[in-house]
Amino acid sequence: MAAGAVLAAVFGGLVIWLNTNQYATGLALSLFGGGFSAFAGTGYVQARLPEQSTWVIPLLGDIPLLGPALFRHHPMVYVTMALAVGLIWFFNRTRTGLVVRSVGESPESAHALGYPVRLIRLAAVMVGGALCGLAGAYVSTVYTPLWVEGMIAGKGWIALALTTFATWRPARVLLGAYLFGGVTMLQFHFQGTGVNIPSQFLTMMPYVATIVVLALISRNPTWIRVNMPSSIGKPFYPGS
Repeated sequence: MAAGAVLAAVFGGLVIWLNTNQYATGLALSLFGGGFSAFAGTGYVQARLPEQSTWVIPLLGDIPLLGPALFRHHPMVYVTMALAVGLIWFFNRTRTGLVVRSVGESPESAHALGYPVRLIRLAAVMVGGALCGLAGAYVSTVYTPLWVEGMIAGKGWIALALTTFATWRPARVLLGAYLFGGVTMLQFHFQGTGVNIPSQFLTMMPYVATIVVLALISRNPTWIRVNMPSSIGKPFYPGS
């Protein structure tokens, strides 16, 4: 999480204060992060963590069908659900959350009221980077659990597409994440049942699903514009 926050702070410094292109800067830092992790993680390649105990919610985990499907996951799975609910409450019910939303909607108005727009944007970017780092840690310590170069395999780009798919709403992000996660798990189910489909085709299913969803959403750009923050991607100049 600290590593993610640091890289996000670098990104924030470049785009918020130096007004560099957000897309080019994000792509450059993504490439840098992938290369640096490969360099720093050389000693961890193929190293496996000790066997971890299976997580089961007492009583609920023993329910037929529903138990294995809903109540036998790692605690982080339930933390993500709670986090989505917490973000809904934060953005809609707290003063700080409303200030963050105002910075995304109308930074000029927030600046006129005396709020440090650039610092708030930097803090929001760093929190996002820390959460991305937490997701990466989960993948390499719980989901696999091992580390190899390129193990994320573009899942971060799917997460980015989910933001558009969910029109920046936490509950929809959670729903979309489990939808695409289900598509990902479907490939393993097919392989386990002996379905005669090339593994490469099954591996690309989540990415194909992402492209299809984005294509369908793009047919109604007005709906996206209505729901997205008004000032997203736009630089802010306090002196203007």
